Amino acid sequence: MKFSPFFRTLTSAFVALIVTTQASISEEKAAKYLFGSKKLPSITQPAAHGFYTKGCLSGGVAVPIDGPTWQAMRLERNRRWGHPELVSLVKQLSKEASENDGWPGLLVGDISQPRGGPMLSGHASHQVGLDADIWLTPMPPRKLTYTERTNTSAFSVLKKGTLNVDPNIWTQSHAKLIMRAASYNNVERLFVHPGIKKELCNNWTGDRTNLGKVRPYYGHHYHFHIRLKCPKGSPNCKKQAAVPEGSGCGAPLAWWYEPARWAAPKPAKPGVKPKPRKLKTMADLPTSCGPVLTAQGPNSEADVTLGKMVYSQIEINYTARPNFAAMKNIPIPTNR
Repeated sequence: MKFSPFFRTLTSAFVALIVTTQASISEEKAAKYLFGSKKLPSITQPAAHGFYTKGCLSGGVAVPIDGPTWQAMRLERNRRWGHPELVSLVKQLSKEASENDGWPGLLVGDISQPRGGPMLSGHASHQVGLDADIWLTPMPPRKLTYTERTNTSAFSVLKKGTLNVDPNIWTQSHAKLIMRAASYNNVERLFVHPGIKKELCNNWTGDRTNLGKVRPYYGHHYHFHIRLKCPKGSPNCKKQAAVPEGSGCGAPLAWWYEPARWAAPKPAKPGVKPKPRKLKTMADLPTSCGPVLTAQGPNSEADVTLGKMVYSQIEINYTARPNFAAMKNIPIPTNR
């Protein structure tokens, strides 16, 4: 049976409309749009649900925009939210690094969305409120404006065109900051560029007990990534496998310097379109994330900024760590 050109055109338009509508429905149901639309957290017991790359956060609190030893960046993203234990640790790290390590203060990057979950853009992780990005750029001696926090970029610590740190940028204060962050008992691991890991393996003369927690990974030469262990009161939190024994130097680090690790991906065959990435739906997340998404929220952000809201159930221990007193004697280069 032959159809007229008009009918064929009408049929094609109808099919296109159906496909477009289905795509729209798919996006509406995608978890990242559902969680990305929430401007405030749930008023529920703080807990991490699921895994770092597939989960959500209940009872999240915001790191204050400014503090004596930190400033939050990229405010327009609304990703200053985390489990109270993580936000407390970031503030504690900023204070201790300022007092002991010659680091003037932290520039805090992305943590999580108000209720965690998949993000509208960027990270695959940061979904359960236990991941935080800390810039490798020291905090300036003045308060940055909103526009500056949006447009200012962090500095890479790598020598251009290499996989090694630049001695004109890297300082002992960078090393102290990272190793201090790794020293906390509730830190699962840190992610840094392989060049940073190499620098620490070769030149860190302080306590090397926690060097194995510092894990090399792609990127992470503008910032380092803190990841906490599953906290108490989070029965639905899925643990990550423990870091391997040892410092992670030697053969494990050499693996990252093999040319194959940095080879460009093979181009797709002509005419072959890459498969679109499947959007996660609520069915892909833990069932406990449904109630998190629909739970009542606070009246304002001020009600759930750390320091304004206290969770008595959270127990945070910062005392059982290596003694950093000896680190004060390590000279700090003036170059940055």
